[in-house]
Amino acid sequence: MQLSRVIEVLRSIAIYQFGPGAERFIPDNVEVVFSKRTGRIRYVLVEGRRIATLRASDCTFALSLDGARLLQKVLPPPRLRVVVAEEIVPFVKRGRDVFCKHVASADPFLRPGDETIVVDSRDQLLAVGRMVVPASVIKQLSRGVAVKVRRGIEMQGDVPRA
Repeated sequence: MQLSRVIEVLRSIAIYQFGPGAERFIPDNVEVVFSKRTGRIRYVLVEGRRIATLRASDCTFALSLDGARLLQKVLPPPRLRVVVAEEIVPFVKRGRDVFCKHVASADPFLRPGDETIVVDSRDQLLAVGRMVVPASVIKQLSRGVAVKVRRGIEMQGDVPRA
């Protein structure tokens, strides 16, 4: 498959998953790593840094921290963001899950299973993860996990870049 066609497919996935304007998440200088076994798209890299992994199970992106930073630049707040209370910021940075009672605000359109960017009140990146409950009901819940964090910015044992 030609690179221009691959970029078009990746941008379509970004729009589907993250909404209008997310096509800017996939720049023209993107690099793509294909699975040696299946030949399918596996990793998306920009300047040698992995911004996302394309999940084979549902053909959606699993964001890396670099990908979250890029999305923060192209999508204005509150899109894809969950803002947490200041007292739990150190825990989230270390990769701990976000509980409903610690959510200050969230993009109202986030649903369970959606990729999300966890930020503090100043829109500083803390972690990336997946929503567990709909954003529309987080404030009504006082118990349970709101965001299953995949990677915090201060987690030990960094993942290889490529």
